Amino acid sequence: MSTKPVDDLQLRAMEQRNQLHQTVIELKNKVSETRERFDIQRNIREHFGAAAGIGAALSFLLGYGVGNMFTH
Repeated sequence: MSTKPVDDLQLRAMEQRNQLHQTVIELKNKVSETRERFDIQRNIREHFGAAAGIGAALSFLLGYGVGNMFTH
């Protein structure tokens, strides 16, 4: 009986392990990139002008609505 099939199976298993390790590393990197991209504090820092404008507009509309309730 030859050990050739056993060696082939061991080699195949090692290749599959390496492929799985590479896939896990890629997945971890993608998760890390996605977390960075959707980080709220970082996005607000980068887009502070737009966030401040939206906040000011919402505050104005809310104040106008509450003030309107007391005048009518």
